[in-house]
Amino acid sequence: MRDRPRVMVASRRRSSSLCRTTEQYYKGVGLAPIPKDAAAPSTTLLTPMKANHPPDKMDDISRKSPPQVDDTLERGEKEDVVELDPTPAASNGNLRRSLKSYQIGMFSIAGAIGTGLLIATGPALEHGGPGSLLIAFILVGSVCLNVLAAYGEMATALPMDRAFAGYATRFVDPAYGFATGFNYFCKYSVLLANNLTASGLIMQYWLPNVNVGVWVASFGVPIILLNLLPVRVFGEIEFYASIIKTMVVVGLMLLSLIIDLGGGPNHDRLGFRYWNNPGAFNAYLVDGSTGRFLGWWSCVVSAAFVYMGTEVVGVTFGEAEKPWKVIPRAIRQTFWRISFLYVGGVFLLGMVVPYNSPDLLDASKAKTGAGASPFIVAIKDAGIGSLPGFVNACLLVFVLSAANSDIFISSRTLYALARDGHLPKLFTKTYNGVPTVAVVTSSSFFLLAMMSTTTSSKKVFGYLVSMATIFGLLNWVSIMVSYLSFRRGMDAQHIHWSTLPFRNRWMRTRVIFSLISTCTIIIFNGVTTFIPSFNTRSFVFAYVGIPIHLGVILIAKLLLKTKFVGFETMDLVTARITRNDKENAERMEKALAETNPHKSWRSFLKKR
Repeated sequence: MRDRPRVMVASRRRSSSLCRTTEQYYKGVGLAPIPKDAAAPSTTLLTPMKANHPPDKMDDISRKSPPQVDDTLERGEKEDVVELDPTPAASNGNLRRSLKSYQIGMFSIAGAIGTGLLIATGPALEHGGPGSLLIAFILVGSVCLNVLAAYGEMATALPMDRAFAGYATRFVDPAYGFATGFNYFCKYSVLLANNLTASGLIMQYWLPNVNVGVWVASFGVPIILLNLLPVRVFGEIEFYASIIKTMVVVGLMLLSLIIDLGGGPNHDRLGFRYWNNPGAFNAYLVDGSTGRFLGWWSCVVSAAFVYMGTEVVGVTFGEAEKPWKVIPRAIRQTFWRISFLYVGGVFLLGMVVPYNSPDLLDASKAKTGAGASPFIVAIKDAGIGSLPGFVNACLLVFVLSAANSDIFISSRTLYALARDGHLPKLFTKTYNGVPTVAVVTSSSFFLLAMMSTTTSSKKVFGYLVSMATIFGLLNWVSIMVSYLSFRRGMDAQHIHWSTLPFRNRWMRTRVIFSLISTCTIIIFNGVTTFIPSFNTRSFVFAYVGIPIHLGVILIAKLLLKTKFVGFETMDLVTARITRNDKENAERMEKALAETNPHKSWRSFLKKR
């Protein structure tokens, strides 16, 4: 132990006392080590409230239990010291908490922004019209926010480096945790090939005679190598990529607003013209009110695809420096991202492009690249002819950043499954805090994109997108089921909701609403395959994920012989952070900041 003042934190379990050093505790929750010159007492005993204390006694306890001096270490007496650090040394096969607050914050804003927002919104606008598109994005956006808020409550109170599968294992059933991890791994392995295929299609905008497979290999190998570097490198790359993506989306939104107000070369002030003619709601497949409902439902399914992956910032929580501080901030930033970038983006898009535009129909057939973006349709209609190439270059940044994130997420999922004992321990091997074996295994799926060398690239792209969408929605279900089980466990063990370090109002009701909505989208996402006649291929790709997911759960139950986690026996103690712990950590951080203030802007950003 380093020669420095130490603070003891005593926490009581049901029948045993838990003593741990504050140096270990604050390291676990992400605070910097205590400097030698810090103005802090040499040894202090803090007594946070018991897990089942009545909530109205919490403030009284912290007021009536002043810090007591604990001199047992000075006398040489032995203490039952237990480390609460949820991420031990990386050399022991654990991940390293190296992602900074500013990196995760930016990743939460733009990390999941891919080609969906700029391309998938085109077919949705064509099918449903601007009114249907806006309502669908508001509805699915609220579901997405509830999913991430639910995960944030669990990850702040009980930080783990096992991602979504870890919480499903801990709160529901180990078999369900394995199925969740397997599902997530399949999704992002498929998306890796999908994004690399998209990168090749985008490059054909400039070099149409070069085979897509050349670009798949040219971009895939460097991205794989980047993921073998320490995680802070991933954090820096995604930080700057997120800045670029945010600037591109905001720039296109501002340009759309300027065009709508008549600032384009043709000086045609649009206003809400296209909401009146041809109208706000379009009939899809059939005429009348049924057709308008199908148009809106098509927008809902498209919105689910666009929002899919927004929860990936949760994977980075396990490697966050200060989970008690970083996670709530990331959730709040997600709300503004959904409100501004997604909802605001589709609102402005519906004002500058009519759903019956012939150019929009051509863009929907293009699948990917600048020609597939409805924003490019608006730019061309306004008489601006110099931006498609620039937007195409921006789309390349989008898909390469997404491919980089795909390897990161799928490798951490493999690592989590191995940590839970569902896969060989080989996948837990780390070097500099990076699960190298998991990264190499996940990266090998980029070979799926090489199918584009022999098959039509656009067909491959479409197949991969269809497979990934249903997997993403099933992941949302897993997070919400884990959260509801987590809250049932808290009730059974008499742990009040107010003790959580991060909490949201009416969370249980919001999650139930979101769970019902997500299941409805999963069940009826392929309803258009029956109209006007049954389409076998579309039906298979719309629903193939459901039997795979249920089959994995059943096989895991039979092979692993697991049981559902009981609410009374659920582990809600290990590495737990309470509201009192968070407040103590914040006070300590504030005291350290006052005694050793940061001066450079870079240090200020890192501190946050």
